[in-house]
Amino acid sequence: MKVGVVGAGISGLALVHSLAERDVDVAAFEAREVPGGVVQSRRVDGRVVELGPQRLRLTAGLESIVDDLGLRDRLAFGDDDQPIYVYHDGELRVAPLSVREAVTTDLLGPLGKLRMLLEPLTGPARPDETVDDFLVRKLGTQAARRYLGPLYSGLYGTDPRDMLVEYSLGRVLEKAGVDRSVLLWVVRTLWEGGESPPICTFEDGLGELTDGLYEAHADAISLETPVESVREGEGGYELETVEGTERVDEVVLTAPAPTCADLLAPIDADLEATLRRFNYNPIGMVFLESAFDGTGIGTLIPPGSDAQISGLTWNSSFLDRDGLFTCYVDPLSYPALTEASETELGRVGAAEFERITGTPATPIHVHRWEPGMPAYDRSWTATDDLELPDGIHLCANFVGRPGIPGRLRNAARLADELADRSSGGA
Repeated sequence: MKVGVVGAGISGLALVHSLAERDVDVAAFEAREVPGGVVQSRRVDGRVVELGPQRLRLTAGLESIVDDLGLRDRLAFGDDDQPIYVYHDGELRVAPLSVREAVTTDLLGPLGKLRMLLEPLTGPARPDETVDDFLVRKLGTQAARRYLGPLYSGLYGTDPRDMLVEYSLGRVLEKAGVDRSVLLWVVRTLWEGGESPPICTFEDGLGELTDGLYEAHADAISLETPVESVREGEGGYELETVEGTERVDEVVLTAPAPTCADLLAPIDADLEATLRRFNYNPIGMVFLESAFDGTGIGTLIPPGSDAQISGLTWNSSFLDRDGLFTCYVDPLSYPALTEASETELGRVGAAEFERITGTPATPIHVHRWEPGMPAYDRSWTATDDLELPDGIHLCANFVGRPGIPGRLRNAARLADELADRSSGGA
């Protein structure tokens, strides 16, 4: 059996790696001249700048790949024993993510803290309940709208009022083993001594991971070779590329939903229409140089704030990236995002950073992602209508959590499935 993989971002690269481990023949195609997708690292003014994810956690699956690629000595660990802040009422306030912070934070008033204690008495998510409705009902308005909603939805640039629990937060809680009470789950986790894997990156950025995966499997990955269409062939499928036709038995698409829709249009018009329903949010990233010496992981900015940015990562503090900060802009915080010039976005990012931290900053680079992040908004009801033809598979960020550990897990699971199919047909 031969598997054709469309895309060599983190999902495609991880899938190629996992299939190779299982001795499954694979050919992957990437339209860009470099692998990695949204995982891109570069040096700007001597600083390591991440155009996509800023860091990851060293889960068991990631650690295994790091060792496979011989990258352990390139790991750099972050200091996650630092607070996350929320910009509220013109001030930076500690987000209560530990028992100590829950007691000491001034983000919540006394009644807001007491309201959270009633959470075990509330029921599970209700049909058609939004993330905002769910969090307000479970934990109260202060906790929901000042930090828990932004903590979750800020990853995607979507207002919690436009996200249905069933298709977003509910799945995260289910995978974490949360049944009825979030608060009791937190207490149980603390009691059992559960710890999150450490925050990490690499000396030259997360691009070392994707570059390492590509280099390990370069003979199976064709860069600058876009797949123009996927067609049914005799006993399988044909991938039409600028270099010719590749005949495969199974096809895995790892691209964003609009690209998948374009490619699958010749096979299934209904599937194409379903894929076009998924919304994405463009994301702007402004990289700043500043002498600000605060200690923290970053800043959450709730929807409805007067700030024109949606958040900050303090790379300088917890990743020891000297003087570097990453500012995020999305259509919720800055509606003119898609039309704004890089100069304008840099000006907005620097001005808001100074307003929030009290310290001037200088833009050193601006990057914009379109289509950007999966919105996980109400359009995700399209998930219920995804019916794939036999031999067509999705391993993309819109059908699972977009974080790197989640992409690695999804790739490994799909590789197991494909390896089983290969064995069954042998």
